[in-house]
Amino acid sequence: MKILLQLQMFRFIWSPKFPRRYFHQGYQVLTPLSLSDFEAINRCERDLPENFNFAGDVLDRWAQAEKKGERPPNPALWWINGKGAEVKWNFGELGLLSCKVANALSKSCGLQRGERVAVILPRVPEWWLVNVACMRTGLVFMPGTIQLTAKDILYRLTASKAKCIVASEEVAPAVDSIVSNCPALKTKILVSENSRSGWLNFNELFESASEEHNCVKTASHEPMAIYFTSGTTGSPKMAQHSQSSLGIGYTLCGRYWLDLKPSDIMWNMADTGWVKAAIGSVFSTWLQGACVFVHRMAQFDTDVFLDTLNNYPITTLCSAPTVYRMLIQKDLKSYNFKTLRHCLTGGEPLNPEVREQWKSQTGLELYEGYGQTEVGIICANQKGNEIKPGSMGKGVPPYDVQIIDENCNILPPGKEGEIALRLKSTRPFCFFSEYVDNPSKTAATIRGNFYVTGDRGIMDSDGYFWFVGRADDVIISSGYRIGPFEVESALIEHPAVIESAVVSSPDPIRGEVVKAFVVLSAPFKSANTETLALELQNHVKKLTAPYKYPRKVEFVQELPKTITGKIKRNVLRDQEWGRA
Repeated sequence: MKILLQLQMFRFIWSPKFPRRYFHQGYQVLTPLSLSDFEAINRCERDLPENFNFAGDVLDRWAQAEKKGERPPNPALWWINGKGAEVKWNFGELGLLSCKVANALSKSCGLQRGERVAVILPRVPEWWLVNVACMRTGLVFMPGTIQLTAKDILYRLTASKAKCIVASEEVAPAVDSIVSNCPALKTKILVSENSRSGWLNFNELFESASEEHNCVKTASHEPMAIYFTSGTTGSPKMAQHSQSSLGIGYTLCGRYWLDLKPSDIMWNMADTGWVKAAIGSVFSTWLQGACVFVHRMAQFDTDVFLDTLNNYPITTLCSAPTVYRMLIQKDLKSYNFKTLRHCLTGGEPLNPEVREQWKSQTGLELYEGYGQTEVGIICANQKGNEIKPGSMGKGVPPYDVQIIDENCNILPPGKEGEIALRLKSTRPFCFFSEYVDNPSKTAATIRGNFYVTGDRGIMDSDGYFWFVGRADDVIISSGYRIGPFEVESALIEHPAVIESAVVSSPDPIRGEVVKAFVVLSAPFKSANTETLALELQNHVKKLTAPYKYPRKVEFVQELPKTITGKIKRNVLRDQEWGRA
């Protein structure tokens, strides 16, 4: 990463003369599409263009606007590491640097359009450069978290037949331990100041690459990215997205849920391996011409997080409910978030108690959104609309969101069922294209005239949706269906509970029962555990139907280190049933 942090390596960026062929030639249609055109396409009021490329049709358009003086050269990417290092690139600089990386991938490494590139990097500037470079060259990028094990990486590389992997030092040893079993893999690129045997060094490739590059002319339906999505059974599925499903499909999300304008600075805390990073840290934000703010923050630290909000002009914040649960343990009123105006959350359901405490301490509302890797944002609480505590909002365009039963009957308000999207004559362009090499799983997402999410919920008479749980998360005890999130929400309202995860536990009489794993707040750590467990059980009985209370309570120092409730539950449930 040295090349991106040393000022002298950027001396050419601030030169008033851009390379002659920087903006791709012969690519723009006679009348380039505008942001309003993308919004009309997103609403399905206008057809997709035959060709679309996010780097060429969006990023380069903003760069041209900067060059013509039609917009100020505000940062497109603003990165810090908390140790004094900082990177600020406007759209012109982002374009120029990504052109060099595009040449490194296509010319120096010989990668061909349509080939797949695994990108396993932490929050470093190179992650953004590689992603944009892949768009420019028509390569299919496959993000992954650096928490992946060697076994995880082996599965991803062999299933995808990836030709290249771009990884950091944290991941390189795991890759080397399994690379002999990956015959398709031809190129390994290391993002590091150091060298490693068998790896090409990103910095060296970057230095020697040309600045001149013509963006490829990609079809709107051409593959852009693959995300590995996990369920409770089987191997992760490869959800493939097109140039337009990601590149255009988040236009309305950026405007109405994220409420972004070109002057905004958006801090999205999602891990680079998840689609939420693509939504908040690439597509939605850059479609609106806003700035993506990034803090390297290898380990989450509430004090560092709050100091960053206090010291940088961040206007828009998005993070998982777990992060907000940690933040409200602090004295938030002692901080002055001068520029922060819009706060969002997603990735797991938001507990009403967390929303209340955040608002009471900061004066800012929390706007929850609900979506999936496969289809993007499905429901959201948007500015200007009433927020009902515990609800994830209303369905968002272009989706017609319904609650259905197993026979595809639309259920009336107040009835629990599956959250589904009603389909018209054609598949919405903002859907994922397919689960690669898995047609049966792809077909299984469609039932009658609906796309089924696999999540269960309830809709009220005003069209607001409440999340109950994954269909595979639901606990069935003595015939009763129990959603874990409702129990978790009840638990967190007790002052003893900082965090909890609720899963099924085997039981010889009831088949399975509710079990709660609980992290205690400091004042309760020395309490009698038997007495406290009983107190928590009674507390839940008062706030929910009595049959939902946790019959088993286990106090733990911490929950599995992931910010999404679904993954925590999967890990704990596997452990629990593995003991049986």
